[in-house]
Amino acid sequence: MPDLTEKKKGELYLFSEIVLWAFFPIITTLSYAVLPSLISLGCSAVFAAVFFGFIVWYRKTWREVWNRTLWKYLFFITLFIAILYYLLYFIGLQKTTAGNAALISQFEIFSTLFFFNILRREYISTAHIIGAVSMVLGVVIVLVPNFSGINMGDFLILGATLCAPIGNLYQQKARRIASSETILFLRTLLSIPFIFALAYLLSMHTSIGDIRSSLFLLVVNGVFFLGLQKILFLEALHRLPITNIMALSALGPFLTLLFAWFFLHQPPNVWQLTSLVPLIFGTLLLTDQIRLKNPPLA
Repeated sequence: MPDLTEKKKGELYLFSEIVLWAFFPIITTLSYAVLPSLISLGCSAVFAAVFFGFIVWYRKTWREVWNRTLWKYLFFITLFIAILYYLLYFIGLQKTTAGNAALISQFEIFSTLFFFNILRREYISTAHIIGAVSMVLGVVIVLVPNFSGINMGDFLILGATLCAPIGNLYQQKARRIASSETILFLRTLLSIPFIFALAYLLSMHTSIGDIRSSLFLLVVNGVFFLGLQKILFLEALHRLPITNIMALSALGPFLTLLFAWFFLHQPPNVWQLTSLVPLIFGTLLLTDQIRLKNPPLA
């Protein structure tokens, strides 16, 4: 019975996280009207760090900071999630639509299961192979139509999905020895200097006035999307198998396309809608929600 309760909690955390994450490309795109991508990411990360720091203080989990094993995990978590994933995602969003970003992000399902299979040397079934091919096909449908050159935004989002599985593996390990808020506080804090340093090197500058005009969006991005949403995800990751998380996350692109249509006036095109078919089919196969019948023995 306790396991069932934990499973229900995990599903509730995950559903809340999916709804929040669906808004993320929308709010981030709106902030780009005034601020360069890395400045937006850096300022959002500052507000996220304040949010996590308050929770760490309130729940009195500071002692976890001194766990040496946690710091070993934090190196990989910070590198692959807080730095590489978000850098690629934020810069990519500046060069593509919120709808495309949401659809291409589904490739993370393929990269996660591929990574875990290779890492654990598990058997890859025919259904999983077909599912993987379907996921690739779904991304190709988004990337290829009207191709007149490389859309760097789409490929940067695709690159972000390749970084996530490694970071998530170490986040799972870290969550066994530390709380979500401590992990997220430390990884966010470690990433902030790097993000602003890179923004400076790439000549991304802004003014205090521009930051003030985008302050509401930056606070929302930091507290809700880089903050609360990440706590919900880690709590779900702690309670549910990764395959369940990937399957339920297929709801995300539907919501983002809907929100992008309503808030950004970016109606989904026929290719985006078409890509949902192989993406969802591939998700269901890869997560064993659909099983292929074994052929009868001769």
